Amino acid sequence: MERFEVKRGLVKTINSEGGLNTIANKHFDNVKDAGNGGFTAAWGLMTDIKAHFDDDGKLVVDVQQLKGGDLQNFLEKDGGREEAMESRKRWSAFLDESTGYNAKQRGDKAKENGKKVAKAKSGINMARKLMALSSKVTDEKRAEAEKMIAEVEQKLEEGNATRALSLIEKTNKMLEK
Repeated sequence: MERFEVKRGLVKTINSEGGLNTIANKHFDNVKDAGNGGFTAAWGLMTDIKAHFDDDGKLVVDVQQLKGGDLQNFLEKDGGREEAMESRKRWSAFLDESTGYNAKQRGDKAKENGKKVAKAKSGINMARKLMALSSKVTDEKRAEAEKMIAEVEQKLEEGNATRALSLIEKTNKMLEK
């Protein structure tokens, strides 16, 4: 499962124009409404595509592709390689349209998100080390910090690195006082 950043305001626009299903129908076959504004579909070597927007406005996708012997057979059939390339093209066009970002921009956003995740995790380690070494941190402050750290870890699990980072920065400031 992958999450993609979506340009500000695009989710609202897409939903007002028929939702993700409308975009999916342009690019894939067997598009079915999956509820929650999402869809399931297939095309070429992508045997199962599921996508929806989450509560944070990110595009969440889960794609199953042919593998191993099935992929080999697909590529060896007449027109198989062309259909595989077309699958890639359709997938990329779908992502471009549903996120508002091209492939390079999506990569940059993913890299930026990865840095936030790393910084938040490092902040958790720093907070715990500070609590272990400092004699100024009371049991009350320690309990509050652990509660905040649990919230940071939850936000990281949810894929909300921006919120996780801001929470851990707040936690560390509270511990330094």
